[in-house]
Amino acid sequence: MANDDLADWDDVDGEEEDTAAAVTSEEVTRAVVTDTDWTAETILSQLRRGNIQLNPRFQRRDAWNKPRKSRFIESLILGLPIPQIVLAEDKNRRGKFIVLDGKQRLLALRQFAAGSSFAASAEEEDFKGFSLTGLEVRQDLRLATLRKMEDDDSYVDDLNSLLNETIRTVVVRRWPNEDFLNLVFLRLNTGSVKLSPQELRQALHPGPFTDFLDDCASESDWLRAALRIDKPDFRMRDVEVLLRYFGFQFTLDDYTGNLKKFLDDTVNLLNAQWVKEDVRIKQVGDNCNKAIEATFKIFGDNAFYRWASGKYEGRFNRAVFDVMTYYLSEETVRARAFSRASAVESAFRELCDTNQRFVESIQTTTKTPLATHRRLSLWGEALGGAIDMQLRVPELRDNRLVP
Repeated sequence: MANDDLADWDDVDGEEEDTAAAVTSEEVTRAVVTDTDWTAETILSQLRRGNIQLNPRFQRRDAWNKPRKSRFIESLILGLPIPQIVLAEDKNRRGKFIVLDGKQRLLALRQFAAGSSFAASAEEEDFKGFSLTGLEVRQDLRLATLRKMEDDDSYVDDLNSLLNETIRTVVVRRWPNEDFLNLVFLRLNTGSVKLSPQELRQALHPGPFTDFLDDCASESDWLRAALRIDKPDFRMRDVEVLLRYFGFQFTLDDYTGNLKKFLDDTVNLLNAQWVKEDVRIKQVGDNCNKAIEATFKIFGDNAFYRWASGKYEGRFNRAVFDVMTYYLSEETVRARAFSRASAVESAFRELCDTNQRFVESIQTTTKTPLATHRRLSLWGEALGGAIDMQLRVPELRDNRLVP
């Protein structure tokens, strides 16, 4: 059954990106981390001017419901303590900031301001507003919006309390590399969930493909079905799964075992190629949906699960997703596989039952080029046998995959 998060599959197959910071003390010394006492009004002004990167598309990955957003606004009006915001100054644009921690708080504040004087530009009007609800102390503010508070003199004291409330903001400047930003986040984060690598990647590697990737993942009912989620993941792990697919399709020969670099390089390459290759890239994305659909037609509710001890595990496995979508993205392979669905599923079960190297490549040692080659080649040979078709299986040369 679908759910609203990915907690039941996160890191179960050892495929999480390496986020441990490889930072030297010299690099830490060069970076500047300052505590800034910005008011809510200052932050709203920065958001309105686009200085804090908070794209309207973030709303579809909104993790907070209206009562939680409302209670955050209520806390500001009451002057109650709230967690700090953590920003990093954009290396290429002075005075522009990337959100490391606090995106949900900033999104709630910006949505509350929809339609007010802090939402002047056409782009900012894209944010969906909300009125206060589910308040615990100030029930008299129910249904209030920032615009209503600006227009009605009876709210003047509460409006001033809100806009003048200080929100502690940590600003990181002159940061040496992305590892340093991960280190800062992990050390300063007041919550229990660390920054998703894909969230940071979306901010640090912007471009037309980056936006397309987000759109493609968000609009894909089949991807959500594969991940067993009801809506786009607010930590963008669904986007990362889709990016892996694009990496396997376009840059597999560049994979050296460093998953983060592999995914970063894939984003950078396809951003650069977008103008000339956008039609092809979009078609490859469409083929992923068709590959997921074909996998469900073959495996039913057990699609993208690992077979072990006579049953399917019942948890999404990224390595299995990789091998299924790699081959089934090809139209002729899909058609033949669907016509011999029973043989394909039997081949997968037998491979899991009899080949320990394949099992290890989708369960324990998964990120090395050798393990990646093993699962692709072993499943490619088994699938080819099941559908009586010669498939193009990647080779391994000098520890590099050759498609």
